[in-house]
Amino acid sequence: MNYSIKAYRCFDKGVKQLAKRYKSLKADLASLAQELLQNPELGTDLGGGLHKVRMGISAKGKGKRAGARVITLIATISEDEKEIGLHFIYDKSERENVTDKELQQILRINGVID
Repeated sequence: MNYSIKAYRCFDKGVKQLAKRYKSLKADLASLAQELLQNPELGTDLGGGLHKVRMGISAKGKGKRAGARVITLIATISEDEKEIGLHFIYDKSERENVTDKELQQILRINGVID
């Protein structure tokens, strides 16, 4: 199975905000991308193909537990190809979780659901 990674609008917006505070974020995201390509189902299963993945932010120096959370969605493109969609990122120190209602809104904004 071939996997590709695609960043969506809400994710890009969150990265832009976090990158202002954490200079290591781009390198941390590159590491996360490699981890996801090796293990696409990484993280906590939220149902419906959604996963919440813990990501360390090197600039914080506290590891994955206090780092960021990335919401991913695995979508089937064709029989041989799947996409790992990066839909949302947030700093764990700013918020504890994302509600189901917020997840639905994020997927709507990103054009995944109507």
